[in-house]
Order: sequence, then structure tokens, then C-alpha cells
Amino acid sequence: MTQHTHDADLLEAMGLSRDARAVILSCDDLGSCHAANVGVYDALRKGVATCASLMVPAPWARHAANMYRGEDIGVHLTLNAEHDNLRWGPITHAPSLLSGDGGFPSSIEDLWDHADPAEVRRECRAQIERAIAWGIDVTHLAPHLTAITLRPEFFDIYLDLAVEFRLPIRLPSTIDERDAGFPFRKLASDEGVVFPDYFNHDWRAGSRERVLGDLSDLRPGITEIHVQPAIDTAEVRALGDVSLGWIEDHNFVVNDPTLREAIEQSGAVMVGYRRVRDAMRLR
Repeated sequence: MTQHTHDADLLEAMGLSRDARAVILSCDDLGSCHAANVGVYDALRKGVATCASLMVPAPWARHAANMYRGEDIGVHLTLNAEHDNLRWGPITHAPSLLSGDGGFPSSIEDLWDHADPAEVRRECRAQIERAIAWGIDVTHLAPHLTAITLRPEFFDIYLDLAVEFRLPIRLPSTIDERDAGFPFRKLASDEGVVFPDYFNHDWRAGSRERVLGDLSDLRPGITEIHVQPAIDTAEVRALGDVSLGWIEDHNFVVNDPTLREAIEQSGAVMVGYRRVRDAMRLR
């Protein structure tokens, strides 16, 4: 991971020691399908996950909101629909965010080529506002597929919304700001928006090796580790082989003692984004 100094003041504001090794174990893609909803809430209620993020435009988002019982849930700002057999699109009906085959573009490159920043801003704000209207105490923002993190004109929108709603954000630490072409971490810090010190930008399905590797290499600061749990159903398997990694994530986070042992051995203090958000709002 890129070397940088951790935010000791944030740890202290969270009531932790300045050299604590805090870990957020977050679940992505809540709302994408029924199997993900059951899997994510299992991971939060029975497993070791500490938070999740909701894909508001996805077809099972309202079901996920109806299952909500006050868990630590953020908004997974969504501008892509990457699965051939499962499509979703903008809740603002924005023309520049639609692909030719229905719904959002499949790829980030297609999105970047066609998306109107004004429509991106309106769509992302609408997703946050709808989650709030559904009764969710939104704890953070995390972009789906990092679509708005690494493009300056879209990052500005991401940061503006974080400031407006006073929410922490997910930023990768495994992508150097020189590679991105702009100082995204410094821009967030300058606006008073906080983010985990470490986040491994690796989206391959199936998280076991990555999660255990991150836990074995913890350093002082906040490390976010993401998983994508889904229960094993015919519906989720119809999305393709990628679903096998999600099913494995569910078993790993909910049932596998190896993960609990690794957390204990790492000295990790498990936290969610709500604690980060509340500390940020006190600054």
C-alpha cells in the first residue's frame, strides 16, 4: 500500500488510542439482489461485518431498506450496471447515464465518456436523499466500482456531497495520487471530510485471501476491508461465476472461525462508519 501517515486525531476523536489498529469490515452491493440482501444482513447480524452500503437504484434496494433495523449503512453511489443478466438505471432518468442496452453503462470507461457531470450530481444526491427518505441513518458514502473517485470532475461531486451531508467517504490507498493525476486525499482532508487511512482497491470476487492478508499487515490507523456476501441461490448463480466469490464471502464472514481468529490475533478494534461519521461531525 502507498505509505502515508495515519490520522491519529481521528482515532482519538473516536475514543481510541492514537496508535489503535481500527478495522471497518464493510459489505458492498446491498440491494443488488435478494441473495445479497440476506447475505449482507447475515454478515452484519450474525457475522463479523461492521457496516454495509446500499445501491439505491438497484432492484432490491427497497427490500433492503425494509429489512433495515438501524444497522450501520451508507450509500453505495451507483452509476454502473456491470452484470449482463441484471440491469438497473438512474432514478433521475438522466439521459447521459443510460447505456444503449438499458440501464447504466456496463463499464466505467463508457460512463466517463458520456456522463454529464450535472446529471451525475443530481443522480448521486437523489440516491442519498432516497436512502434518507427510506429511514436509513446514512453513515458514509462509497462509490460503486470507484466510478467517481478517480475522475476529477466526478470526484468534485463526491466531495461536495460528503460536505453537504457531513459524511465520511471511502478512498483507495492502493492508488497513488500521482497515478490518479490529482491529490484526491488532500482535497478531502482540506474540506474536513474524513476517510479510512487504508483501503485496498481490489475488486476481484472472493475476498478470503485479501482479507486475511490485510489483517496480517495492519498498521496504526483505520483500515477498511470490503467483502460482498450473498447467500447461495439460483437467482444469484444466474449472474455468472462471479457469484461464487460472493457466496464464499458469506460463508467466510458468517461461519468461518478462521476470520474471527485472524481478527483477534491482529489486535484489530472493529468499528463501523457511524463511529467515524460521529467523530467527523464533532471536529
